[in-house]
Amino acid sequence: MRVLLVGAGGVGTAITRIAARRPFFDVMAVADYDPARAEAAVTALGDRADRFRAERVDASDESAVTALLERHACDVLLNATDPRFVMPLFRAARSAGAAYVDMAMSLSRPHPERPYEECGVKLGDEQFAQAEEWEKAGALALVGMGVEPGLSDVFARHAADELFDEIEEIGVRDGADLTVDGYDFAPSFSIWTTIEECLNPPVVYEADRGWFTTEPFSEPEVFDFPEGIGPVECVNVEHEEVLLVPRWVGARRVTFKYGLGREFVETLKTLHLLGLDRTAPVTVPSAAGPVAVSPRDVVAACLPDPATLGERMHGKTCAGTWVKGVKDGTPREVYLYHVVDNQWSMAEYGCQAVVWQTAVNPVVALELLATGAWSGAGVLGPEAFPARPFLDLLTAYGSPWGMREQ
Repeated sequence: MRVLLVGAGGVGTAITRIAARRPFFDVMAVADYDPARAEAAVTALGDRADRFRAERVDASDESAVTALLERHACDVLLNATDPRFVMPLFRAARSAGAAYVDMAMSLSRPHPERPYEECGVKLGDEQFAQAEEWEKAGALALVGMGVEPGLSDVFARHAADELFDEIEEIGVRDGADLTVDGYDFAPSFSIWTTIEECLNPPVVYEADRGWFTTEPFSEPEVFDFPEGIGPVECVNVEHEEVLLVPRWVGARRVTFKYGLGREFVETLKTLHLLGLDRTAPVTVPSAAGPVAVSPRDVVAACLPDPATLGERMHGKTCAGTWVKGVKDGTPREVYLYHVVDNQWSMAEYGCQAVVWQTAVNPVVALELLATGAWSGAGVLGPEAFPARPFLDLLTAYGSPWGMREQ
């Protein structure tokens, strides 16, 4: 397998460090808009860097990405950029005849009149609109293959295949007890993506109603996370699992709730109130004259790069899927989960826990595609594939998952 990895930020760098220990691929070209970042990701691999190549590419330039795929004869494009670049990379992969894997799907747009009741353009709609074209070509686009979405969707498929006869509700629940020394506010993941998913109308699925939306941060609940993390208040957030799971797994209700914490929620609300969550450029004065900048990009530039926080970070992060239903005529509830301790991920890989947890899952998926354990055509989510090979290989990577009866 020959891979083009686009994006050499925190998650992309973690992907290279995880993949370097595995033999399933021949070449991984690591491309970024900033060539220094791509070069740094490759150089840091030391004597494991022989299968890696650093490149520069603008992820919004489809023709340049297509040319890079063809120059390296890549079988697959792995997208580790933020969601703004999903569609140009998705189309470039199709143009080059390569498979495509991402960790976040094409962006949504709220309903113009009823944003907190009805869906407008949903996450992934632009990609699924091209599913027939991919299927007819016998090509695969594996979408939403990070940790959430990704591993959480694999858990949903595993529950349906092995743990339940009927499923009433699937609820992805994410929580952590992470702290960062020296910062009052330091998100552990891309603030651009966090603002996007947290301030958009959350989507809920119900079998008799389909997909619908609610107010941001609605339906707060306290969820008790395992391995010492403990109770965390979780709220509804827009996320791909709610759009993916019902396509392949039968459940009467699907939700996603994120353990943000009240301070984080209030900060996001303030950014929205001030218009600092907007992506459209505004004109501001500068020493060189008027400059057009995106308020959200300014916020991101003012905050520390999440990839650099590992040495200051303490605690654990948990991604998981809570499932309620019936097995052998008896009611059952389980929580399938994956916990990463920042101390472990820093010591083992030099990566902070959140980006490492996101990065390991697409690498596992690539290995399953390389070996033929997973195969398919069209635009498919993780739920479209058997869960057991993924969960077994994740454990073989030294990062086991767990299950708790509720």
